[in-house]
Amino acid sequence: MALRMGRRTPGPAGPARAADHDTAGAGALTLESVTRRYRRGGRDFHALDNVSMEVPPGRFLAVMGRSGSGKTTFLQCAAGLDQPTSGTVRVGGTDLSRLSEAALTRLRRDRIGFVFQSLNLVPSLTVGENTALPLLLRGMNPQDPAVRERALRVLAAVGLGDRADDSPIRLSGGQQQRVAIARALVTDPAVIFADEPTGALDPVTAREVLRLLREAVDGAGHTVVMVTHDPQAAAWTDEAIFIEAGHIVAREDRPEPETVARRLAGLGER
Repeated sequence: MALRMGRRTPGPAGPARAADHDTAGAGALTLESVTRRYRRGGRDFHALDNVSMEVPPGRFLAVMGRSGSGKTTFLQCAAGLDQPTSGTVRVGGTDLSRLSEAALTRLRRDRIGFVFQSLNLVPSLTVGENTALPLLLRGMNPQDPAVRERALRVLAAVGLGDRADDSPIRLSGGQQQRVAIARALVTDPAVIFADEPTGALDPVTAREVLRLLREAVDGAGHTVVMVTHDPQAAAWTDEAIFIEAGHIVAREDRPEPETVARRLAGLGER
């Protein structure tokens, strides 16, 4: 997998857009009337409230909002980590609500990649072994040369091809995050979900990580959905959506840091 260098190259499908009809199979990710309701103190609380949208293949979307706005719940429901109270989530046309727990686990394993602020690397494994973990969870034999070959290929794509036999504890924070991105890419997923991937990084390292996510979209055609609070991070995406009280209240095509910062500052002032 070769990643081309660049900042933002919108694909032919256009920006993420609201889904107002049945779009099964049309988008990399589709949410239709998704509501997630919790019970708190004897009262219902809507973390998401009737959210509908579609993200076409090969797009980079930022999900933004204040703490408690619903953006993390959005990611969890979209990635099949949490089940909506009502509504439909589709990944590549597959309705998650129709899957058994075993089938949902397979879909997350085979078609979804995850990058978190907490890296979840296994210190007792090498960088290459950490990268290959999703392949082993698929049932591939760890002795199969194809496993190491694929791990080395994605590590090379993120600039760590020469660190495969090192322990992750010998890497810097930015290098460890690049391993996490390589691990997310190794199964060639339909969608990569990134939850605050630059939240613990310095600005220079954060830029390196965002460049890799950008190139996963432009160079390899992946779809990336990134939760972030950082206007600078959002500027690497094709579109930013802003969530408040469980609703998508604004969208920004080709976001710029200053515009995003103003949008965020205006949340809660409605």
